[in-house]
Amino acid sequence: MKKIRPVQLVAIIFFTVSGGPYGLEPLLTYAGQHAAILLLLLTPMLWDVPAIYTVLELNSMMPVTGGYYKWVKYALGTRWGFYEGWWTWLYTFVDLAIYPVLFVTYAGFFYPALLDHKMQLYLIFIWLSAGLNILGIVPVGKVSLFLSAIVLTPFIILIVMVFYHHSGGSIALPSPSVKGLTFPSLGMALYTIMWNCLGWDNTTTYAEEVEKPVRSYLIAIIIAFVLVIVLYFLVIWGSLLSGISAATLNNNLFPALGELVGGHWLGSLLAIGGMASCLGIYASVLLSVSRVPMVMAEDNLLPEKLNKRHKRFNTPYISIIICSIVVSAMVNWDLESLFIIDVTIYGAGLALEYISLIRLRIKEPDVHRPFKIPLGIPGLCIAILLPFGIYFVALAGALMSKENGLLAAVFAIATLLSAEFLWQIVKRRKPFIKAS
Repeated sequence: MKKIRPVQLVAIIFFTVSGGPYGLEPLLTYAGQHAAILLLLLTPMLWDVPAIYTVLELNSMMPVTGGYYKWVKYALGTRWGFYEGWWTWLYTFVDLAIYPVLFVTYAGFFYPALLDHKMQLYLIFIWLSAGLNILGIVPVGKVSLFLSAIVLTPFIILIVMVFYHHSGGSIALPSPSVKGLTFPSLGMALYTIMWNCLGWDNTTTYAEEVEKPVRSYLIAIIIAFVLVIVLYFLVIWGSLLSGISAATLNNNLFPALGELVGGHWLGSLLAIGGMASCLGIYASVLLSVSRVPMVMAEDNLLPEKLNKRHKRFNTPYISIIICSIVVSAMVNWDLESLFIIDVTIYGAGLALEYISLIRLRIKEPDVHRPFKIPLGIPGLCIAILLPFGIYFVALAGALMSKENGLLAAVFAIATLLSAEFLWQIVKRRKPFIKAS
């Protein structure tokens, strides 16, 4: 089997986690100009860095297909491994449903009439991406490299033009402050940033398909993180310098900023970049999540048919098809509700990974770890409180700022509880499976 190279891995991680600043447009509306940059720099330090370090250590111990599912299963037992895999599979259905909608929205910049046929376009988007994944990981890696160039180039042009226009004036940042920022607005601002930076663990589910996985992941994740944060910072800074109103940016998205700064041609490039971003993220996330049910099927926790591979491309095509069917049924959901459900389920799965990290430090302290977080167990316990502090503030703010947020939260909790219900079914049908 051909394996993905480090440079391709950077592109896949970039699209799995970010895909560019698309989706950050509401930040100025929620945070205002004085808090936006402050939160944009602070939140990834508290939310992403602990997750990245956890992923790097656990992946250096177990660079296997199935990634986080295998880590949790090994550290906490089969039952919690099932929870982890099931929750992640479900959260990804929710996450994937967002991108066809955004893709068609950006395409509407060119042809507004397309929005009258959005369902047909959603389905075309979903099933073309499924076909790409069935072809295998190397095509996805190559396409991600190509799409990275399409996504990054318009923003590089935008940033250069903004600073060129202000070369004779002040480019100072607004003074950082959260004064006057309401709790719901703070929560939604945090949530906006978190949603644009989550998914580092999703990049490890295909580790056995990567050349020299331990070294490749270490280098690729660091490069991708720096790229994401620098790009986000410069684009929001440029938005502030351009003078665009927060409402215009939120309603008309980055193509409106491009039109303001450089004219229709730059707005068009940013719209194309938005479409490429959605396509790249969708393909990369589908690549990662389709491997989880395949590995769970190998462990007799899901039907064996999910483990069936394509005869020619050796990819889990049944799993990919099932993912695509479910996403096809979800694309009409309200986007804001999907966001709330998305982060709620994701946070629960991430909690199991942090617990697994600490459990393995206690259980197997002497096992070789090519990458090891330079903290003892007390330090790790304190460190993991940071992302969950951010998580609960953001979630509470999101629920307070949206009328039907409670319904979305209840649905997310019910989704989490479904893991125990299905686990009991698995135990009854396959009594030889033990919880520990």
